[in-house]
Amino acid sequence: MVQTYGVAPDNDSEPIPTNYIDATEGESSALLGGDASIKRKDKADGHASIVSSVSNLSNTIIGSGMLTFPLAMASAGVIPGIITCVFSGAVASFGLYLLSVCATKAPHRRASFFAIAQLTFPSAAVFFDAAIAIKCFGVSVSYLIIIKGLMPNVVASLYHDLTSPDTNPPDFAVSGQFWITLFMLVLVPLAFLRRLDSLRHTSYIALFSVAYLVVIVITAYFWPLKGATPPGDISLIHFTPNFVSTFPVQVFAFTCSQNLFPIYNELASNTQERMNIVIGTSIGSATLTYEIIAIFGYLTFGSKVGANIIAMYPSTSLFIAVGQLAIVILVLFSYPLQVHPCRNCLDKVFHAGETHFAIKPFGDDEEDEAPVDEDHAHAEMTPLKHTLLTAAIIAFGFLIAFFVDDLQLVLSFVGSTGSTTISFILPGLFYWKLTRKDPAANKFLNRAALVLSMYGACIFVFCLGFNIYQVIYTTKTGGPSN
Repeated sequence: MVQTYGVAPDNDSEPIPTNYIDATEGESSALLGGDASIKRKDKADGHASIVSSVSNLSNTIIGSGMLTFPLAMASAGVIPGIITCVFSGAVASFGLYLLSVCATKAPHRRASFFAIAQLTFPSAAVFFDAAIAIKCFGVSVSYLIIIKGLMPNVVASLYHDLTSPDTNPPDFAVSGQFWITLFMLVLVPLAFLRRLDSLRHTSYIALFSVAYLVVIVITAYFWPLKGATPPGDISLIHFTPNFVSTFPVQVFAFTCSQNLFPIYNELASNTQERMNIVIGTSIGSATLTYEIIAIFGYLTFGSKVGANIIAMYPSTSLFIAVGQLAIVILVLFSYPLQVHPCRNCLDKVFHAGETHFAIKPFGDDEEDEAPVDEDHAHAEMTPLKHTLLTAAIIAFGFLIAFFVDDLQLVLSFVGSTGSTTISFILPGLFYWKLTRKDPAANKFLNRAALVLSMYGACIFVFCLGFNIYQVIYTTKTGGPSN
């Protein structure tokens, strides 16, 4: 039995030696070396439903990256495109499953990358959370820049369709800076919400926007739009050099690990079976969405398809203009889903070294066991800290998006490092470290987790190396490589 010490409370009392072993259930814990016991308060259950959890996780997954899937399919052909999309989804799903299993080792409803890192690699926990915070912040800024770039086109299209084609909208209406400033009135209240489940209604709206894009690509294939680009060559198998740059897009398109722990903490009766439903449904729906957009988008334009499928359709159509507006809505309501984990990770960084947990063996379902001095473990943020962190994230992100038009280079590095780390490397390492000496653990999963980390490391090196090559090539030639 491992003896650990709880964190001393604020009244300077001595720390209590205990045999607390981490668990997700249980109401009491016994002291070492005595018959006395401490009656613990009942543990609170979560309130989020499976439907709201699936919608939030799906909205985290499905973002602007789906617009590039037809180009990814064009770089390899229909069959390889379908296979690589399913493969990327399956690998991402496995990583999420490993994280959900590891979450059971954290304090009750306090699972996070920081908490699991404290059990596995405590000296590196603060760096993990810092990297995740930077990654989420970068993605949130990219969403604002996407809104900034799309809204002027949407306004111009709608204005010409609803008025005279010969008239132009006011200058302020086609200013991207004006629109992100206006939309902050909507985003700020959403970003300040404490619970991820509170964003379920905006996620429902965002997913309707995804459904509208699916309708566009299917409709445009069967009933080609007037003025659309005629299709190029269509191949079942045809690998091109662009496959090197488009494959990482498929890998990163399933990134959602940053919100797996908040969903686990908030899900009512968060058993492994219910978490499997959330993970499987979210990844499955995202995979199906990506496949439909990729197949019909590629069949519509063939080898002439561009990096943004919605931009391939004639903007003079009201049908397409509403689709562009739907993308803006999708990105708009995805923004708070990045601020939430960014804020939580920053909070863990500021509390580094305050909590220490003992590990509960896998397969141990004793209900009378609990985490180390849970009542004194790091709890929710105070209102002041919550306000300051959220305000800082929003303010800095808005300023960057207001003055910068292109973050593609920065985001390519953030994606190749941050997304790979939280989706593959950390889930695999966490599970491997927690189970490698546990006789009750599944040895096959232990080895598979290690393979997942190695796969993530390869993707990390490959994508980072490719990005560096792109920078060098662009610097020397003045243009991107093909």
